[in-house]
Amino acid sequence: MNLTKHLTLAVLIAATACRVAFAELKTGEAFPDLAGFKLEGKLPDALKGKVVIVDFWASWCGPCKESFPALNELQKKYSDRGVVIIAVNVDEERADMESFLKEHPVSFAVVRDGGQKLVAKTGIKTMPSSFVLDGDGKVRFSHSGYHGDKTKKQYEQQIESLLKK
Repeated sequence: MNLTKHLTLAVLIAATACRVAFAELKTGEAFPDLAGFKLEGKLPDALKGKVVIVDFWASWCGPCKESFPALNELQKKYSDRGVVIIAVNVDEERADMESFLKEHPVSFAVVRDGGQKLVAKTGIKTMPSSFVLDGDGKVRFSHSGYHGDKTKKQYEQQIESLLKK
């Protein structure tokens, strides 16, 4: 084989490997068990039967700064109805996360996936990205990015639809 064919083959193999390693989590699939990823921080107790929003974010992410107040409002509005929000930070350095949280305090759970193993398992490509899970832990909705009031209204509609079930 000539060099061009070798390089083409290598690129195809690498692309296939990445596609497998970073397979996107799809609607209807079970969300990975968070306890199995050794995340830093305390996870909420007993998520079964609750609507859960799992939001992936980073300290350097501008839209994440915008999304946190909306997620905080949703937590306050729906927590008494069984909604739980878990923010998964992906910063390599814990200090970056802590600095962000000092400027943007929240009332929902925050954990850190510094090794980005959960990120890889779920196929996250954009910050922020989130999954809305039903009471059985299955993905019912997903969001890539944060688009202000549009995304917040979508969250509210999705939460309401899942709480009715």
